[in-house]
Amino acid sequence: MSDTAAATAYPYDRAALRAELATLDQVPGASKPDPILTVDNVVRRFGGNVAVNVDHLEVQRGAITALIGPNGAGKTTFFNLITGFDTPSNAPGILASGDDRARWNFNGRALTRTNASRVARAGMIRTFQLTKALSRMTVLENMLVGANNQPGENLFAGLVKPIWAAREKENIERANEILARFKLDAKRDDMAGGLSGGQKKLLEMARALMSDPAMIMLDEPMAGVNPALTQSLLEHIQQLRDEGTTVLFVEHDMHMVRHISDWVVVMAQGEIIAEGLPEEIMTSAAVVDAYLGAHHDRDLGDDDVLSTGVINAIAAEVENESREEAR
Repeated sequence: MSDTAAATAYPYDRAALRAELATLDQVPGASKPDPILTVDNVVRRFGGNVAVNVDHLEVQRGAITALIGPNGAGKTTFFNLITGFDTPSNAPGILASGDDRARWNFNGRALTRTNASRVARAGMIRTFQLTKALSRMTVLENMLVGANNQPGENLFAGLVKPIWAAREKENIERANEILARFKLDAKRDDMAGGLSGGQKKLLEMARALMSDPAMIMLDEPMAGVNPALTQSLLEHIQQLRDEGTTVLFVEHDMHMVRHISDWVVVMAQGEIIAEGLPEEIMTSAAVVDAYLGAHHDRDLGDDDVLSTGVINAIAAEVENESREEAR
């Protein structure tokens, strides 16, 4: 194991990792000491609009990396591309070849031609901005869906209970442990559709852990969550990192980003425009321009610094506009 890998292994030493990250060039596409995910030349176009155009991005193993940017920056589309839910406009083969093709590697494995189910089996699990709880199944049944290597899923093996019974028992025990950790054990036999929005977020995160992922990708984990559950979600995200799971998340709450992230990546108009430590990014002129592009009439005063309060106000305004449009 490399010195970097040892520093980020459990038990987690955030101070050591942050000290190492502080030595890096804080520029778009910055090289990381031990990247778990490397992305090159990923482009997604919708008609004449370029939604994603990422030249190079590395995600540090064992860290919490925040992906921020205004609405329409391409964050969710980027998640969809690298997790197999969408295909790059410059996918290898007919669409592109050579240096023009999109490519990304996870844990040393090329995933460019891999579909969503194989990405998940490789250890890269994502959650969604709008929760995907299976409403007509119980909470426990939702958890069991997330488990890997279930022999009972085979058509013929499923007819012979001794083949899959032991594995199912192990999965149920693990599901109960995770549900207790997320304080959802009392809901295990309830229909998932009856959970609150925050509880569904917790269930989706808990279900993701059933496959023991190397990296979990969270798309706006705090969206629609009441304040009572926000702190719980924060603690779970930090605990994941402390246990050795890499976290990449999209979030508009800049206070949360600054509080828990080790590294921040900023997207605007589909491109990576800035990277760096949270405290440095929050005062970056690139972040000011990205968030104020559609709000140039705001008066920031004489300082060219975007305060946390201003960012939160802008993010809330953009979020409200999106909800109104959705209605």
